[in-house]
Amino acid sequence: MALIKSISGFRGTIGGKVGDNLTPLDAVKFASAYATWLKGENAGKSERLRVVVGRDARISGQMVQSLVVASLQGMGVDVIDLGLSTTPTVELMVTHFAADGGIILTASHNPKEWNALKLLTSAGEFLDAAQGAEVLRIAAADEYDYADVDSLGEVTCFDKSIEEHVKKVLDLKLVDKEAIEAADFEVVVDGINSTGGIAIPAMLEALGVKKVKVLNAEANGRFAHNPEPLKENLTGIASVIAADGADMGIVVDPDVDRLAFMDENGEMFGEEYTLVAVADYVLAHTPGSTVSNMSSSRALADVAASHGCSYEASAVGEVNVVTLMKKNGCVIGGEGNGGVIYPESHYGRDALVGVALFLSHLAHKKMKMSELKKELPAYFMSKAKVSLTPEIDVDLILSKMKEKYATEKVSDIDGVKIDFPESWVHLRKSNTEPIIRIYTEAKTQQEADKLGVDIMEVIKSLC
Repeated sequence: MALIKSISGFRGTIGGKVGDNLTPLDAVKFASAYATWLKGENAGKSERLRVVVGRDARISGQMVQSLVVASLQGMGVDVIDLGLSTTPTVELMVTHFAADGGIILTASHNPKEWNALKLLTSAGEFLDAAQGAEVLRIAAADEYDYADVDSLGEVTCFDKSIEEHVKKVLDLKLVDKEAIEAADFEVVVDGINSTGGIAIPAMLEALGVKKVKVLNAEANGRFAHNPEPLKENLTGIASVIAADGADMGIVVDPDVDRLAFMDENGEMFGEEYTLVAVADYVLAHTPGSTVSNMSSSRALADVAASHGCSYEASAVGEVNVVTLMKKNGCVIGGEGNGGVIYPESHYGRDALVGVALFLSHLAHKKMKMSELKKELPAYFMSKAKVSLTPEIDVDLILSKMKEKYATEKVSDIDGVKIDFPESWVHLRKSNTEPIIRIYTEAKTQQEADKLGVDIMEVIKSLC
């Protein structure tokens, strides 16, 4: 069984049995449930509703998009079909067209056999917990009322969405095209055979970067390697950067909301440090609050403090980060997985915005990426998990951990996070299996790894 239903959408593997995987019937059902929810949210609206739909380049994308678009039409909803696009592009196009919602067809960093429907509000943002729960209820109850033949929705195709996205990024005040162009960067891009191979080169060209080499540029969804932008998956681009003497590498996931950099030596800049470096630039020019999730690096808090600015951690999940950013009036925020959220543009992780702001920062600094990294607070992370037997009460274990470390700074807004003076550990339970996920961070990799091992032993003793 590989069908995951959550408040943010529906994700699964293609093929198999209905209800067990993301089959054509499941795609129709979930799109219809979303349209039903939208109608409820817009009960007093006389005009037909409009929904923006876009997809990454994965193999099943065209099939799933055809099913989703037809289902929305059948519900009497007009559709703006973007075709190949990116997650942040779809988010921006929802507000660009003043649409009532949006659906992004992407399974993010998951392998090619996966796809998903990610659901957006009229603000181009992911549904919150209550909204997502209502869509899930509608889908479970099969509460759909399809339109008659005279009330079917209409489809408008728009193939300039990435071009419009690039224009909007160029208009941001902190994006310094002149400085970037003068820096004459040589850049290698890994497009992962998805829409990053379209969007990132277009962004670089608009910024005046003339020396660009694109690897895995064909948007055919046949990912050249594991699509998650982690060091172990990026040996190809690392060797090209070193061989070409390039200044940097840019890596994105298939839907272009996560962003990672590689330095001039082909070494990972660190996914956690994408947001940290961008925040350093933004806060230097526009001081204000910042937010990341609880599993993200402490380096962001340190950078904020160095600019006399405040920092707060949210529960894990983009919608939780955005909610706290809005509450605190943040000028920059995001997630440590390479997700930059810049409210001046929109409230969504956006690799195009991240590229433009990072290159502006690097151009102003007039230094190599490896030198820039040394200016930022140094932390190292480790990730592990403890598998428990089904009869063990995971919540009880987490409660005991909270009690055991009560003399430290402890938060339980999302699992249990324990902040020590020079390190931290974050414990989260899996929603699908008896597992406690362990995230640690310390001043050295050895310390981070050891903290993870030590905490695993403590958990086992409590069992």
